[in-house]
This record gives sequence, C-alpha cells and structure tokens, in this order.
Amino acid sequence: MKTVSVNARILIGLAAMMILFTGCRKDDPVPEPEKIKEATDVNKFIYNGLATYYYWEDNIPALNNSKYKVRDSLNAFLNKYTDPEELFESLLYKRGEVDKWSLIVDDSRIIDDWLAGISESMGIDIKLYYIRENSNELVGFIRYVFGNSPAEKAGLKRGDIFTTIDGQKLTDANYRELLFTKKNYTMGLATFTGSDFVSSGKSVTMTAVILQENPIHMDTILTVNDTKVGYLVYNSFSNAYDSLINTNYDLELNRIFGEFKDEGIQKLILDMRYNGGGYISSAVYLASMIHSADRFKIFAKYQFNKNLQDYYQKNYGSNYFNLYFTDNISKTERTAASQINSLGINSIYIITSSETASAPELLINGLKPYMDVIQVGENTAGKNVGSWTIRDYIGDTEEVNPNHTWAMQPITLKIANSQDYSDYTTGLKPVIQLKEYPLDMKPFADPEEPLLKACTDHIRGLKTAVVRKGKEFRSFKYSDEMKPMNGIMIGDAVGAPALLEP
Repeated sequence: MKTVSVNARILIGLAAMMILFTGCRKDDPVPEPEKIKEATDVNKFIYNGLATYYYWEDNIPALNNSKYKVRDSLNAFLNKYTDPEELFESLLYKRGEVDKWSLIVDDSRIIDDWLAGISESMGIDIKLYYIRENSNELVGFIRYVFGNSPAEKAGLKRGDIFTTIDGQKLTDANYRELLFTKKNYTMGLATFTGSDFVSSGKSVTMTAVILQENPIHMDTILTVNDTKVGYLVYNSFSNAYDSLINTNYDLELNRIFGEFKDEGIQKLILDMRYNGGGYISSAVYLASMIHSADRFKIFAKYQFNKNLQDYYQKNYGSNYFNLYFTDNISKTERTAASQINSLGINSIYIITSSETASAPELLINGLKPYMDVIQVGENTAGKNVGSWTIRDYIGDTEEVNPNHTWAMQPITLKIANSQDYSDYTTGLKPVIQLKEYPLDMKPFADPEEPLLKACTDHIRGLKTAVVRKGKEFRSFKYSDEMKPMNGIMIGDAVGAPALLEP
C-alpha cells in the first residue's frame, strides 16, 4: 500500500484551499489588449493596390502573407512605415534589378502631367557626357528642341553644345541644380576643336514655361531612287489632347498617315531613337496604321499575376488577354471616333537606340510576325512589362478617396506578341547596328544624318558604312528628370477588380 508523507499531505491541502479560494472569488477584470491603431489610408492604398495588381505579387512574401488577412496584423505591419514611399519601395521585387520602373507620387496630378507630356521647361531634350576621362566636368548636347518653346525662340537647334549654365561649368555634382531647379538661366554654348571643348562666345538666356511636348516631332516624305519614303520622328506613345492642334496625338498621327497614304509612299522609316514609351493603345493604333486594320488579327497578348489572370479568365474568358489590330480610333470626351488610315505595307525601317523602351519595343515585337522589320541603330532597352495608373478609388466607384492625393504606377502586366514571344529583356537587336555619336548629329531628315542614311542606303541596296567621326565620349548616367516616365508602358485597366481588402 502506497503512503503519502505529512509534508505532501500539507502541500495537497494548501493546493486544494487555493483552488477553492480562487474558484470562489469574483472574476478578476481581464486587461484589454492594447488596441492597434488603424493604418493610414495611404498605406492601406499602397498595400492593397500592390497586393491586387502588382505583376510580381507572388514574389513578395508580405503581399501574400496569410496573417495579413487579419486586419490587426496588417495594421501592425503598415504602421511600421511613416513614409508611404518607403513602404512602396519595400514591397517591390528586386528593385533596380528586375523592377526598374514602378513609381509612386504624392500628388496624382504629377502623373497626369507626365503622361500628357506637360512640364515646366525650356523645351530641350539633352544628353550629357563627360568632357574627358578622369574628370567630373560635363558637356551637354541638344538632341532636339520642342516646337514653340523658349529654346526654339532662342535659336537653339539639334547638335548645339553647351558647357556652362549661368557661367558655372557643368559637373556631375551640380548638373541637377543648374539644369533642373532654375526657372531661368543663361546657357553658355561651346564648340569642339578636335581635342577639347571651348566657348563659342555665344550664349542664350531662357525662362522656363509650361509646355506640352508634341511627340510627333517631324514628318516628311523623302525620295530615294524614285521611291517615295515616309519619314516620321516619333518620341512618345502619347494619346493626350493638345489644344494647340485642337486634337489628340493619336488622331494627329492618323492624319499624317492619311497624307502618307494619299501620297502613295512605298516605304516607311519610323525614327524612335528617343522614344521611351507610352500608351499600349497608341501602339495598337500605330501598328494598325502601318500594317493592318484587321480587327481579327492578334497584335499582342497580356499576362498578369496569378490572381488577376484567374479573375479575368473566369469573368471574361481567354479572349480578354488578346490585343487586336483595329480599324478605328475610339472616341474620347473631346474627340470623335476616326477610321484608321492603314498603309498595309509589308516592310518597315525602325531606328532605335538603347533608350528605345517599352511601347516602341511592343510595336517592333508585335509587327515582326507579320512583316519585315528592319531595325537600325542600337539594341533597345529590353522592357517587356507595362503598368497602370492606380488611384485610391472608393470601392467600385469613380470617386477618389478625398483623404489623400497619392497615386501609383506599378508594373502590372507582361506583354508578348501573337507568337507568345516576350523574351527580350536584353533588348531587341538591330539588323543594321549603328550608334549615334554626339559630334555626328545632323538635323532630322538630313540625307547625311547617319542613322537615316543607313536606312536610305539599305533602300538603295547599298552596304552601310559605319564611320566614327571625331571623338567618342563617355555618357553620364543619370536619372532623366526631364522625362520621368521614360521606360513606362501604360495599359488600360478595363474590367479590373476593385482593390482587395482584408
């Protein structure tokens, strides 16, 4: 028989008394857990927008973490970020390596102006280079001048060179302050002696104004060996309305193609060396003007993140992912619909550079299955993804949250051609490889302009002579403050679901 010691009996008795005593007490007040503060509307907008639409959502653990389906857990996570931009950046996939293009602004009107080509500027597009190796001094080359701008009125032109602003030498330390923060300045012009840049003794003084850049920089018809050749310098796939021409740029482009068609051009040279992107819809219109207005012919195909892909498949079917050539430019609030003026040609020359990105790459890739695309210049940038402008709409309405003005332009889609080819992240390679050297710059449409001459020589059946003139300079890599939307391809979020919320 087992026995229990006296000490053990005492302990058991005490324990029983404690149980009895605590069991008979009134319930102690249970302290309430500390309430988690509701996250700001901006942070919730950023998180929910990326969780819903971001192309690489599957690769970001925080965007598909099941614990953040619980409101308090999500609020606790979002409240770690007091700076909305820091939150946005933390949720991007391999920033700078894979995702180089997503952006966010604290005022949606900024994106609206960027997309419309509106800015306060002198009206010049420039490229900066180091004057020499082992120096921080820079030289600027003017690549083109906007129409009706302070720069045009001051007499500046393509190929002009400058080394000073307000008497200060341009360097990689002061270029931003001198070029992008001043409302007026004096630009000191220079010439190249063969070994160095020296002042030409000339200068121009300009004051910035609000400008809208017309992306159709030039159009003309050339005659090459009795062949009529259309030449078009196109710098952005913009569909904005321009009050100076009383129409939008898609319709203006269509008008020009109508003239090309009436003149019976047999060849087309499309110069997109400075085209950094724009609207997918404009690319579809231009492809239709060039090749075909057949509404049943596939031009390109969309691909989204898995959740969006499944949503569109379920609600709209497989055809939703196809982009077709078209015979009609859609009506807008300010313009009527218009029939596409299609040339129906079977070959095209396209001039490109390393800055040719996004929508122009879509155009080249989309046309290749149907026609001979003779690409002349450099490898393109290699951007096969696009974005939407995302605002904080309230539910399914068109009403924007009045509590903030933030907007995002994250990557939301990948795009392929009709043959499902989209593997051009290293760029589309030209048939005729030729680089633009700054000292070789000549006016657009000049028969001796090297890239244009390579196209016309090919039309004549001549071999292109790649000649370097003068000295090659190391380009200065900087974020292009003049064209912040470069590399952006903008789609239409037609039929997209409202933001997902926990």
